[in-house]
Amino acid sequence: MYKVDLPVDQSTEKAVERRRAAEAARKSQIFNTRLRVMGLDLDALNQQVQEKKHQQNMERQRDKAFDKMRRIHDEALLQQDINEREKRAALHTDLTQYWATHQHVEDSRDADLNCGLKGAFSITVPEGELGPASMQIFQGEGIGEEQKRREQIKKTERDLQAQKEDNERKRMGDKHKEMLVSKELVHQDLRWVQQHALEEECKKAARIALDNYNQALAAERAGKLKEQHRREERESLAEMWHTLTSDMMTECPEAAEREVEGGRPPQVLTDRWKGMSSEQLSAIHREREAQRLERQRQRDAEKSQKAAWDLQLLKASREAEEEERRAAELRREKRIQMAQYNMQLAREQQAYQEYLDKKLYTNKPNKAYFYQFNTSSR
Repeated sequence: MYKVDLPVDQSTEKAVERRRAAEAARKSQIFNTRLRVMGLDLDALNQQVQEKKHQQNMERQRDKAFDKMRRIHDEALLQQDINEREKRAALHTDLTQYWATHQHVEDSRDADLNCGLKGAFSITVPEGELGPASMQIFQGEGIGEEQKRREQIKKTERDLQAQKEDNERKRMGDKHKEMLVSKELVHQDLRWVQQHALEEECKKAARIALDNYNQALAAERAGKLKEQHRREERESLAEMWHTLTSDMMTECPEAAEREVEGGRPPQVLTDRWKGMSSEQLSAIHREREAQRLERQRQRDAEKSQKAAWDLQLLKASREAEEEERRAAELRREKRIQMAQYNMQLAREQQAYQEYLDKKLYTNKPNKAYFYQFNTSSR
């Protein structure tokens, strides 16, 4: 048998250590009076705040990195697009240059057939040695080619001439339309000028008619005012004459009285009355003196009655003060009795407390008694 060093399984020891650490943390949390009473784990809260801030900072940095990467990608795509366009333009330029340099029409194999150019490339091999694939001109091909070309040129010239004539007709039509529009605008301006002149003449005639009408109204109003003024002057003179000759100015006493049937006294006319006679004034004075005496008698009676009421109120207030004094004396005696009773109770309570402290509760608990509690978190 060979001795084999097997690895020791430390998971059990790690689990025990982990449970011990959790138990120690739980004890420190439970037996901590401040945390248990306040109900707050400040260290855990601060750690959560720090973790939250760290997470927010990481997210902010990540967003900034993403934004920077996005801008870099956008710039790269734009630069790639620009490079692609420049490359295409360069390829197109090179291709055009290659066509212009190396692929002339005159250098084609059938330039002598299609273009009829002099000095075109021609075959020097005898025709008897060539095969069917080397045939360039067939029988019946190219008959009337020159006539067709001339007809096509004439047709092109006729089409161009027709297009020129059509464009000329369109140009003349547009010019004619512009001329008609200009004439119409000129006619409209002339009509507007004439209409404006007619409106001005109508306004001028209306102003003249309105001025004449206002002048006529002013003259009529001035005549009415003069007539009204003359009528007011006549009425004022008549009123003044009537006032001077009336009974009011002549002070006729009979004018203020009017006889009434049935034996009743004459009726006085207030608008003509000049005042009372001496007999009437004497009767009024006598009546006023009698009223004054009656009022003085009433005031004397009220004074005597008020004095009697004041005496009665003074007696009642004195009796109330005496009753209040007796009640205060009674309350003071009750307070003295209550204080004596409380002092007696205090002495008895103090004696009972001394009995408890000195005779009954003599065996006080020590620290060992309290240390036996809260030794575990369970």
